[in-house]
Amino acid sequence: MKLLVSACLLGVCCRYDGKSKGNEAVLRLAEKHELIPVCPEQLGGLPTPRPPAEIQRDRVINRLGQDVTAQYQKGAEEALRLCQLFHCELAVLKARSPSCGCGLVYDGCFSGTLVPGDGFAARLLRENGIKVLTEENVNDTEVRSGGGL
Repeated sequence: MKLLVSACLLGVCCRYDGKSKGNEAVLRLAEKHELIPVCPEQLGGLPTPRPPAEIQRDRVINRLGQDVTAQYQKGAEEALRLCQLFHCELAVLKARSPSCGCGLVYDGCFSGTLVPGDGFAARLLRENGIKVLTEENVNDTEVRSGGGL
């Protein structure tokens, strides 16, 4: 199965802070699946490193107060395009990210508080029938059961 995967989870230094969040469980998926790396924030034109950003209502605002919603929306669209181009059946994305978070994201106040919600890319993928998991809930059983969605 082909899986769209947040590049930072594969060890690529593309996060807002210029670091990665390599994850062993996600890396092990490469033993049985083809992984397609993606960083929606970079695809949207944002630099690395970049100021941290959080979702405030329906906008994405960085810590400097700049509205970067357009870049997050473009990145989400490009992630969906790659997912469709490579016929990915499932996405494994970085938890809590304003792009990739699925189920929980930060509250927009830079307080570290989590609230229910999805990041821009996760939401768009889900709206287009792609099952989205995070590194916190991925395992091979869940990946196998997510195929074809």
